Amino acid sequence: MLAAVNATEGTDRPLRADAVRSRALLLSAARAVFAERGTEASVADVAQAAGLGKGTVFRHFASKDDLVAAIVDEMLDDLIVTTEKLLTANDPAAALREFMTAGIDLQVHNQAFCDVAAGASVRRHPLVRGKIERLESAVEALVDRARRAGVVRDDVTGQDLMLLMTGVYQTAAPMLPESPDLWRRYLALTLDGLQPQAARPLPTPAPRP
Repeated sequence: MLAAVNATEGTDRPLRADAVRSRALLLSAARAVFAERGTEASVADVAQAAGLGKGTVFRHFASKDDLVAAIVDEMLDDLIVTTEKLLTANDPAAALREFMTAGIDLQVHNQAFCDVAAGASVRRHPLVRGKIERLESAVEALVDRARRAGVVRDDVTGQDLMLLMTGVYQTAAPMLPESPDLWRRYLALTLDGLQPQAARPLPTPAPRP
């Protein structure tokens, strides 16, 4: 991850103890700030939350994009691990449900991940782009297992699943403050709609990744 790559500040020498502490403070603050306010939160917001100056942020990260990418990288790593483990699950239908539950729950509790799912510019960062491609590959494999098991319709793709995951969250989002579990209703409706029984041809092809 970027956090590990930058741990020596671009040299072969390890960081001093005080620099290690300030970096840890920055990453902890960035996780909290971006989770609450999304990727539009400023470097000043992160520095203030960490109790450090903006200059300290830029001594560890060349740009705000690099800082955001470090945090998004961690989130994607966690979701990738979950998804790749599900590829060996005994029940392909339950594996799809668990993946979508994990992805939507992450959006519910983390605005930065919502931004990434909705197409935030950080998706173009080389580190993040590579992780998204790995996640998309794992999700496609997950859907392929479900198709071969006959538990989803034959024309569903991994890209469909990623978009539906975001769509479920976006549908419920305005009402979540009053009904925090409402998204689970729309997830259940979506999963029922993916089943092959009585499936009719779709009017357009799936989008490309």
